[in-house]
Amino acid sequence: MGALLAQAMQMQQQIADVQAKLAATHVTGSSGGGVVRATVTGGGELVGLEIEPSVADPTDTETLADLVVAAIRDANRAAADLQAQAMGPFAAAMGGMGGMVEGMGLDASAFGRGASGGLGGLPPGSR
Repeated sequence: MGALLAQAMQMQQQIADVQAKLAATHVTGSSGGGVVRATVTGGGELVGLEIEPSVADPTDTETLADLVVAAIRDANRAAADLQAQAMGPFAAAMGGMGGMVEGMGLDASAFGRGASGGLGGLPPGSR
């Protein structure tokens, strides 16, 4: 049982390392053929927004708002794909352990797969 706990602790550290790399990685999404670009971290935090001056029409702010939302969604999809790719191996590894992690009094979400079966251990709002 001690070896299993040590393995779980090692995996938890590896996940923390991956999460730090995700937070330092930037992905960009766009809309309107690239006239609006949003940049988010691998954790889903919006860190940049670029708007081509040609779409900044003061009489049509609704279209601009739609383009901004679409670019942010596109960037967040890219971040979610990056998260799934980075955390997938940990989720798969935890899937084979069933409820053993929770049985040891540990939080399975810190290992990449929570009780809900989704990615865990990521900052709120980054899924």
